[in-house]
Amino acid sequence: MDDLNLENVTEQYFDVLKELGNIGAGNATTALAQMLQCKVDMKVPQVKLLEFQELGELMGGEEKIMAGIYLCVEGDITGSIMFLLAKDAARHLVSKLMGMELQGEEFGEMETSALKEIGNIITGAYLNSLSTITNLKIYPSIPALTIDMAGAILSVPAIEFGTLGDKILLIQTQFTDDYELDGFFILVPDLESYAKILTALGLR
Repeated sequence: MDDLNLENVTEQYFDVLKELGNIGAGNATTALAQMLQCKVDMKVPQVKLLEFQELGELMGGEEKIMAGIYLCVEGDITGSIMFLLAKDAARHLVSKLMGMELQGEEFGEMETSALKEIGNIITGAYLNSLSTITNLKIYPSIPALTIDMAGAILSVPAIEFGTLGDKILLIQTQFTDDYELDGFFILVPDLESYAKILTALGLR
């Protein structure tokens, strides 16, 4: 158990994560299309193992304003998940969902609620995929929403992820309707759950 960290993650696990990314993003795309009542396309998700510094850079710099939807995970595995997208992409999605252009820069109560719902659906799609692949029961908590600089939002999983090493696994997905959205999905299982996931997948 002591040698379990992301530095020695296997190629097989990466392949499984890619598969999870594909299925999860596919489900999320379908759910988004139904929710927004328009066609949504998706590029093949990229799975990356990155240091936190690189993660901020990938998102356009640590000072870029992002919307982060954060949930705790309970059931057979515990940990947390986070879905991030740029603030302007979040505004676009909320406008689409509400059927009106948003006024002003800030999100009001209604917009925040709509964004949480979008986050719920997207993260739920990934969790359902993980549950299907592993046969583990996984329950998400109520989502919390933060709109802040990427660096500040990422400091939360950075602390939790410290136990698994200084790198993080990221599934990056681009969704497009008439607008390209970059979504970043981060799953942070605790150490025990990480072992459970690998065991369920027959990788240890």
